[in-house]
Amino acid sequence: MAKKKIYCECLNTVKPVRDTLDVISGKWKLPIIISVGVGNSRFTDIQESIPGLTPKVLAKELKELEQHQLIKRLIIEDYPVKIVYHLEPYADTLTPIIYAMKDWGISHREKIFKK
Repeated sequence: MAKKKIYCECLNTVKPVRDTLDVISGKWKLPIIISVGVGNSRFTDIQESIPGLTPKVLAKELKELEQHQLIKRLIIEDYPVKIVYHLEPYADTLTPIIYAMKDWGISHREKIFKK
């Protein structure tokens, strides 16, 4: 009985963590969220703020982030037409996760490189 309880408790943690990673994992999603969050709203501004990010990959990642309701794509009818990206309020729920990852990353670097 105890093994089954431990197994269930493990699954109850692993499943939501996996769901989170499915949304924000990869090389580019968090940098894109951070870039848009600090004010880069145009496609080229986002791309230029993240070294190595190609337009094709940025377009794909923005689309996925939009599907997960983290980023909103706005079309401004002007001449020329302007497309901008903004974080949805829902993206604010990632702020504590991003800062926790930042803090852990700083601590980890210190532990590994400053023995």
